[in-house]
Amino acid sequence: MILNEMIKEFPTVLIKANEPLSFYTYTKTGGPADILAFPKTEDEIVKLVAWIKAQQLPLTVLGNASNLIVKDGGIRGVVMILTEMNQMQVKKEKLTVQSGAKLIDTSYRAWSEGLTGLEFACGIPGSIGGAVFMNAGAYEGEISEVLESALVISETGEVTRLSNEDLDFSYRYSSIQKHHGIILEAVFQLKKGNKATIKTRMDELTALREAKQPLEFPSCGSVFKRPTGYFTGKLIQEAGLQGKIWGGAQISEKHAGFIVNINEATATDYIELIAYIQEVILTNTGVKLETEVRIIGEDK
Repeated sequence: MILNEMIKEFPTVLIKANEPLSFYTYTKTGGPADILAFPKTEDEIVKLVAWIKAQQLPLTVLGNASNLIVKDGGIRGVVMILTEMNQMQVKKEKLTVQSGAKLIDTSYRAWSEGLTGLEFACGIPGSIGGAVFMNAGAYEGEISEVLESALVISETGEVTRLSNEDLDFSYRYSSIQKHHGIILEAVFQLKKGNKATIKTRMDELTALREAKQPLEFPSCGSVFKRPTGYFTGKLIQEAGLQGKIWGGAQISEKHAGFIVNINEATATDYIELIAYIQEVILTNTGVKLETEVRIIGEDK
């Protein structure tokens, strides 16, 4: 009944029922979403949020599900995936990007416009919304260093613009995680640069990523936050865990900070292997590994 009402209310939005989220996550794991919607515009998102709230349904919002594990039981209520929200606009040295656009594509758009500041992001597979949400970073660069503001829908449905300061950035954190808003777009303040120099740096970082990361397998990206004073991959290597297989998941033989799907892994395989790594490292070294990957949904 709810599904039919939703389809009738939003004829321009692609809506699917009981859709496996393994089709969309980078790990290729995850149970079904009761209802999955793909809005294409800010107006559609605002109206969807209001309608879902009026129906008293749970709402989960995803970007491109790269640094994410969805449990095998899936997600109840409505899941919105924002990958159709991917428009970009350049005005002088400002790059405005909708939240569903890929961070990699955004870095290349900046390069094409001769703008520097996003080179560090050329290999990060997340969406703009996800990147702002978790203050994504790599190779000594972070979103917080170049973000001017973000347009956000609050929990009450109000659209507001938050400044860099409002977002209270820290390592892999923004205030969006606390206040549960939905990011609609981000504005990056960049600088004019030399296109050849920018591209050279991006090529260098891409080569490093390809050499060090297991891009040939499905994965959720970097699993753990870097503990102060340590390197996660080195801790896992020294514990003798690199290459360990758990169900269909494996601690990557290429980079111990990644867990890859080598044989039809389930989300449970991932989650149990993560817990095992945390237990071994804590016992061996006293270091508590915190997950960088976001784990959501219900057990099967």
